[in-house]
Amino acid sequence: MDNEIPIGKRTRLYRFFERLPAMASYGAIIVLIVLSIVNPVLAAVYLLAIILTMFVKVFGITYHMVTGRNRMDRASQVVWSKRLGDLERPSASYARLRGKAGTAEVGFDQHVENLRLVAAAEEGFFPKPSDIYNALIVPAYNESYEVIEPALRSVLETTYDKQHLIVVFAYEERGGADMKATAQRLKRTFGRHFHTFETVEHPKDIPNEVVGKGGNITYAGRWLQSYLEEQQIPFGNVIVTTMDCDNKPHKTYFDYLTYEYIVREDRKHLSYQPVCLFTNNIWDVPAPMRVVATGNSFWNIISSMRPHMLRNFASHAQPMDALVEMDFWSVRTIVEDGHQYWRSYFHFGGNYDVIPLHVPIYQDAVLSSSYTKTLKAQFVQLRRWAYGASDVPFVGVRVFSRTRNVPFWGGFTRFVRLLDGHVTLACVSILVAFGGWVPLILNGEAARSVAVHQLPDTVSLLQRIAMLGIAVAIFTSFKLLPPKPARYKKSRNILMLLQWVLMPVTAIVYNSAAAFYSQTRLFFGKYLDKFDVTEKMIAEQTAKSRK
Repeated sequence: MDNEIPIGKRTRLYRFFERLPAMASYGAIIVLIVLSIVNPVLAAVYLLAIILTMFVKVFGITYHMVTGRNRMDRASQVVWSKRLGDLERPSASYARLRGKAGTAEVGFDQHVENLRLVAAAEEGFFPKPSDIYNALIVPAYNESYEVIEPALRSVLETTYDKQHLIVVFAYEERGGADMKATAQRLKRTFGRHFHTFETVEHPKDIPNEVVGKGGNITYAGRWLQSYLEEQQIPFGNVIVTTMDCDNKPHKTYFDYLTYEYIVREDRKHLSYQPVCLFTNNIWDVPAPMRVVATGNSFWNIISSMRPHMLRNFASHAQPMDALVEMDFWSVRTIVEDGHQYWRSYFHFGGNYDVIPLHVPIYQDAVLSSSYTKTLKAQFVQLRRWAYGASDVPFVGVRVFSRTRNVPFWGGFTRFVRLLDGHVTLACVSILVAFGGWVPLILNGEAARSVAVHQLPDTVSLLQRIAMLGIAVAIFTSFKLLPPKPARYKKSRNILMLLQWVLMPVTAIVYNSAAAFYSQTRLFFGKYLDKFDVTEKMIAEQTAKSRK
């Protein structure tokens, strides 16, 4: 089965599925309008059904947000390098630890059980930590040294054995002479600290590639393949993480990742997803961006507690042998991270899962050289993420096919969740905000119905009850914050609280509008074929540019 996005003209079936997200999103609003004109009571029932469904979801989301945050706190305190050391001699470690089961340390009992299973397995079935290498691919376009250096410095400060860490700095030829000079400077700074630190330049204008991150990291992955063959390092002993050049992994990330990779029996068919938190520069960005960034961080925490819903996003890891077999990532989409889940799912005939890693990788919130540019850059980023709706046709034509290679019901439920997620992102915030007034505005007879006349008040009541979830989110957001920079006064904390009044605005102006934009382009076949790189700046650079 062809596992790539088609080039040029699509089949009729493919075009139907490309149009489906927009048809469903616009259709949800059109149905409310039509029912309001024809039968306002049915319109009220329709709207309340949608809002009540979301109302129930809010409580589940709030629960997963709290438990996910607690799980992340506890997992971040585990000395994963010590657990990794236990796997080097599993029999002796099991004999030493089995009587200590029941400790409060998260996952300790499971760790003891893992040691038992590894010790009982045939020699070589579970690799030893000393046999494993981690490869880190860091793509960049035109970011400054000041943005990239702290990220690589944080990699150097992780607890993992750096002599088993291969770093590939993958930069774009499109970035010009300045980017090449930055790559060379980074190699001079970090070259001696890892097993190897290599810079790989991705040529521009490669045929059949969209201008995006997928082509860059795939080109770097092919270089890594050649390097491992030269070094005679088995692909199955290498785990590859892709990490944007502003990301900072938790100090235990590579130890935790390596541990989970070793103890999984079907490790080739798994990928590993840390919790991406957009908090690096959260104190510096404008209030709307803080709300958007915090909401995205919450969603990643929630997703880590729902493995059946977890998908590849931003920084993630996958075994090298699987990547080589799949020819790495797609070079024909601007959302290569989420799309990688579907490529892997169909390539392995449905035998593929994402394992959550309950430690963070810290990322930057959107910050540009001016307030206006930052507002625009945020929309461009969300527009790119919302273009993940392009996965709907990729999945649809494979699930609804006589030649499908995955179980139908498993594929079907995944397809429904995928479509539902994009439709919900587009239309629900609009329906919740304005839907209660539509029957009264469009149908003069609606005021005679008590149910319809009370609809705005009913919706408002449900919104106020749902504010309990917002209150929990506000409390949790303060626990996510890094220490306040000395340049800010205590009054900044008040702004961090007041910013949440912007949540309805950002939900509509950013999330909903970005989703409708991307889905509309798909509907008309106006494909996004260029990865609009989010400008990355640190607070000091922003201040200078404003002078």
